[in-house]
Amino acid sequence: MIRRLIFVVLMLLSASPVFAVNPDEVLADPVLEARARALSAQLRCMVCQNQSIDDSNAELAKDLRLLVRERITDGDSDEAVISYVVSRYGEFVLLNPRFETKTLILWGAPIVLLLAGGAAMAIAARRRTGKATGTALSVEEQARLDAVLKD
Repeated sequence: MIRRLIFVVLMLLSASPVFAVNPDEVLADPVLEARARALSAQLRCMVCQNQSIDDSNAELAKDLRLLVRERITDGDSDEAVISYVVSRYGEFVLLNPRFETKTLILWGAPIVLLLAGGAAMAIAARRRTGKATGTALSVEEQARLDAVLKD
């Protein structure tokens, strides 16, 4: 009985993103609906911030989904719809930011940090090589070591 209950709960939780797009939002034309879903998957929910508007149940996400569908039915291209939403909400609304001069730091920072970390590790490794670790043997310890090595 408990296993069945756990199974039902897990199945309901795994299907939760499917419930984000309400049936009243779906376009009658399957081709336009597929375009709308593809565009919605590229746009960030401003409330959730780590979900696309396609996956989010927030009211703002619903409004954005409706806006996308409205623009598509008005005949806008995919790029025009994205540009319109970006003009209203800014670049942050894109889950995958565009590669432009103003986003160069965003795209270049991981590479710069990786190279800086590698350089720091190389410098640290070079500084450590050739340095003696520990103290020199005393005369008595050296004599004992020589005696052991002769045997």
